[in-house]
Amino acid sequence: MLKRIILRPGEEERILLGHPWAYGNEIDSVLEGKEKAQLVPGECADVESGRKKYLGRAIVNPNSKITARIYSTSKEGLDKGFFKRRIREAVLRRMFFRNLSVESARLIFAEADFLPGLIIDCFTGWPLADIEAAVSRRPVTFKLAQLSLGPPRFWLSAQFLVWGMDCRREMIIEALCEVITVINARDVENDTAVYPAAFIPNGALCGIYEKSAAHVRELEGLPLREGVLQGTFPEGGIVIFEGGLPFIVDLPQGQKTGFFLDQRDNHILAGKYAAILQKEAGTMLRVLDACSYTGGFGLHTLGSAEKLTMLDVSRAALETARKNAALQGIADRVTTVEANVFDELRNLARRKERFDMVILDPPAFAKSRSSLEEALRGYKEINLRAIKLIRPGGVFVTCSCSQAVDEIIFKRMVAEAAADAERRLVQLDFCFQAQDHPVLAGYNESLYLKCGFYRVI
Repeated sequence: MLKRIILRPGEEERILLGHPWAYGNEIDSVLEGKEKAQLVPGECADVESGRKKYLGRAIVNPNSKITARIYSTSKEGLDKGFFKRRIREAVLRRMFFRNLSVESARLIFAEADFLPGLIIDCFTGWPLADIEAAVSRRPVTFKLAQLSLGPPRFWLSAQFLVWGMDCRREMIIEALCEVITVINARDVENDTAVYPAAFIPNGALCGIYEKSAAHVRELEGLPLREGVLQGTFPEGGIVIFEGGLPFIVDLPQGQKTGFFLDQRDNHILAGKYAAILQKEAGTMLRVLDACSYTGGFGLHTLGSAEKLTMLDVSRAALETARKNAALQGIADRVTTVEANVFDELRNLARRKERFDMVILDPPAFAKSRSSLEEALRGYKEINLRAIKLIRPGGVFVTCSCSQAVDEIIFKRMVAEAAADAERRLVQLDFCFQAQDHPVLAGYNESLYLKCGFYRVI
């Protein structure tokens, strides 16, 4: 018999709207049968309203402020069959808008795929060392790599961020591999009910790398952990393709799950706006990519830019960015600057530097609502300094990945920054995370990425 979590009166309203969390201060009692009980980290429990209305089944951790994370509105157990069903459903959804056999994508996005605290990214490509040895022509294209090296291979990056997923890690990996790996092509043809989501040929899944070093694990009372779970990961990283351009992914060294797949569509859109701007201007552009990481935004603009400056505080990220530029055959048009973004934007203004396009993609300043006010001051300052560097008629691309900064707050901050810079902005586009990072209605935390494209007047 599972334990029952009874919420305080009125606390169920947010959950009924789709939010999957119950906080510790919202719980009135925990019962096992008719007796009071204590929750154990990682176990399952049923969540009920104060009027005993069934709300769903959850994985729990009494040591976390988020005590219960609902994974089902029915009474499903967390066995291997459950994980296979959920993983299969998530992968099939991705197949509507991604060709997973050639494109990298997020396969599992935690609560938004009804698997709380579990994140799985799939990277499709080839080892960098193999590319460098076999492909001498630049730029490197997917077709050229495939002709030289054969079909792409696959690596998974996994995060187990909460107790309920971490203690079932081996079961989840087994279920994942059984769903996505084609054991025999004839089996797939003859039994699509068994293998409807399989897309990785037998032997092409080269490794699973765990990236469970996120701060949320400390809040759960879990140790930080990274390393190879299965197979191998090549030294120097792998090369994937985004919008036709090659990018190096080094899972042991990379941030988060190794590459910011959530910005994929925004990276490509920045390249399209650069092309429009270049056509209008009639000359090649000067582009500044601030907080560039490994060049996801900036390198997409180089079809239209004469000079790209990539600014980041991480030396390792900039080294990878330079390698990416070399793979694309445009290293001579790239300058990298290792510096604090606040300081360098100020220095560029003092030198009266001007750019046709400035891209600003800083880390999350607001980790929670409690830090929102201070974070907005930081966001406003760097946006103001960035806007001042853009010539009239230029394009400003600005982002925030802070969950606590919603669309309305973000747009107001950008408008205030422009006003203080004595410039006007015309919104060209406003975008969110890529479709492989779905949004769960009622769970605002899953809509975390904002990306605005503006004309500066």
